[in-house]
Amino acid sequence: MLGPHYNHTMETPATFFLVGIPGLQSSHLWLAVSLSAMYTTALVGNSIIMVVICMDSTLREPMFCFLCVLAAVDIIMASSVVPKMVSIFSSGHSSISFQACFTQMYFVHAATAVETGLLLAMAFDRYVAICKPLHYKSILTPRVMLGMSVTITIRAVIFMTPLSWMISHLPFCGSHVVPHSYCEHMAVAKSACADPMPSCLYSLIGSSIIVGSDVVLIAASYILILRAVFGLSSKNAQWKALSTCGSHVGVMALYYLPGMASIYVAWLGQNSVPLHTQVLLADLYLVIPPTLNPIIYGLRTKKMRKRIWGLLICCVLEHTCECS
Repeated sequence: MLGPHYNHTMETPATFFLVGIPGLQSSHLWLAVSLSAMYTTALVGNSIIMVVICMDSTLREPMFCFLCVLAAVDIIMASSVVPKMVSIFSSGHSSISFQACFTQMYFVHAATAVETGLLLAMAFDRYVAICKPLHYKSILTPRVMLGMSVTITIRAVIFMTPLSWMISHLPFCGSHVVPHSYCEHMAVAKSACADPMPSCLYSLIGSSIIVGSDVVLIAASYILILRAVFGLSSKNAQWKALSTCGSHVGVMALYYLPGMASIYVAWLGQNSVPLHTQVLLADLYLVIPPTLNPIIYGLRTKKMRKRIWGLLICCVLEHTCECS
């Protein structure tokens, strides 16, 4: 399909070189410090969320189970890119092997596909909890939750496997320099010496279908939720119901707004938006949600806040007793 022109250039490159953020090399050290702080916050915050939910038997509701899985996915998503980005920004160690590059690409994009599915599952949970409270436990059984989680994971694998295959089989006969701070699929595909359009189109269409369908279903869930909430006679009950959804709406805004901006700017605005802005958007899209998700849920969800403070106080008291 590629023709004889590529027969002598089909050798797989041993190494790619990631530029970081083109045009912002002077700010790389500051970016390394900022990313390290955000990554540490993401690791600590999401780990605390997972530990509290796993240890506390009262947090066995579907919402908290989905939150625990979301925290694990956030750790995977951030860990796939941030350590390498910090290494590039702080020491200039920009090389990454061919296998490591495509492994990173697979985990990053699969994790983002899983995360959007989890946000949809959490929206469905809020819909059932507010609109059908008497049937909550009979609808969201452990078996249903497991089925939803497996379906979300399979969907991400089905989306990513062809994309990874398409890009990994492109011939990389020219420059192995990737103008990005991680192995983002469009940036890697464009460094190939064959037409990257098929893989880029597949990515754009697949992402649009997954994200678009999830956003539509989430919006439908919240329209039904709002109709039910404003149908309540008590203002206090209305406020309480809206408050339980506030943290979820905040997390969705953090995820979808920079994510969709990153996807469509890279595709439609590549000639009008500076490259460093495109790369920075893609970086923040993977780092900000994992950093702020546990803070939002920890501060806005009263039950989680109480359990986290209880765990921290318990740890401090135990440490004090050991020291004395």
